[in-house]
Amino acid sequence: MKRFHVHIAVRDLEQSRRFYSAMFGVEPTVNKPDYAKWMLDDPRVNFAISQRHGALGVNHLGVQAETDEELENIHANLGRADGTIVTEKGVSCCYAKSDKYWVTDPQGIAWESFRSLGSVPFYGPEAPDSAIEQPRSACGSRDQAPACCGGAC
Repeated sequence: MKRFHVHIAVRDLEQSRRFYSAMFGVEPTVNKPDYAKWMLDDPRVNFAISQRHGALGVNHLGVQAETDEELENIHANLGRADGTIVTEKGVSCCYAKSDKYWVTDPQGIAWESFRSLGSVPFYGPEAPDSAIEQPRSACGSRDQAPACCGGAC
């Protein structure tokens, strides 16, 4: 079963963490110094906040798949939409390793479709250990890859 995803860039992480914990009635599932995530079942949503983005407010929306088949079905639907799809396989972002498809809607809102493959101990492609090599993105190379949760080259 798929899960709706919302990622909001916030000014004050602690204040926002307290607000959303009270609003949802639970503490975050993932709690980091620069990021928090609630994996809610009612409503079924992956809700994340971070201080990693310049503009405040909705950073991107998305759909989280639980299986490869669900992700490929989402990708097929995106292929019928009017937009350029950016593919990322095995990328590290938001403390997770994932396969992703990005598209931007007609209003300019980035949509991320993804399947999490596991967790990683860092936020994005800037792995603290240079021995951890990041995969190439659909943008062509590691140097041209979009920033974590960026969705576009």
